[in-house]
Amino acid sequence: MEPSFTSTTPSRGRHRAVRRPILATVAQAATEHVSAFAGRTAVVAAAGSGVLLTLVATPAQAAPASTAVNTSLAGKPIQGTLDSASLNALTSQARQAVAAAAVVTVAPDAELKVETTAVSVTSAAENEEYRAQVAAEEAAERGSAVVSIGMRYLGVPYLWGGSTPAGMDCSGFTSYVYAQVGINLPRTSSEQRYAGPEVPASQAQPGDLIWSPGHIAIYAGDGMQIEAPVPGQTVRYTSIWQSNPTFIRVG
Repeated sequence: MEPSFTSTTPSRGRHRAVRRPILATVAQAATEHVSAFAGRTAVVAAAGSGVLLTLVATPAQAAPASTAVNTSLAGKPIQGTLDSASLNALTSQARQAVAAAAVVTVAPDAELKVETTAVSVTSAAENEEYRAQVAAEEAAERGSAVVSIGMRYLGVPYLWGGSTPAGMDCSGFTSYVYAQVGINLPRTSSEQRYAGPEVPASQAQPGDLIWSPGHIAIYAGDGMQIEAPVPGQTVRYTSIWQSNPTFIRVG
């Protein structure tokens, strides 16, 4: 028999190789393929692990409409395709995340300024005064127009019963002139006496009627009048000759 020898060197047992955690494997696989997808967006799914790794490139390096993804995990190939819809979805999610993270801050000493405007209230009495003022201004404008129109017919012959530029009597003249400012007067001087309220001579304005028994004329201001006087004469601009006439405000 051959001699037997006993080894004093301790034998080493076999141990299973330590496997890295699956997440680390995914990260390494993604890192190894980053160079292949530089400037693009890649999505790598770890099978069975529920881990989704997303690499989002900068906007200046947009991916093509469709990009094939090939990688491996634990020795098994993983294939996927990125289309425009997927890229748009990722972009939308990124924007939503940025919007959700936005924070608005206000300085502690900030002041809110609100401008206010004073509101004025007009009493009924003041309102009545305003209306009276407006009415007076309108009457003055209308009276000025009446005088201006009346002056156009200077020289028209007096005609009993006439009411046109072919010939006019006193009331025919006044009714014709006032009609051109939209005011219809009665035909005779006695009726025109009541065509409006009476006003004191001190408050008479151009355009008022001047009535005296049997005659009517138009007040032109400054003691003057326009009238169709008597047969044989013409429409004229003359001083008030009637004794104590009545002034009538028309309109």
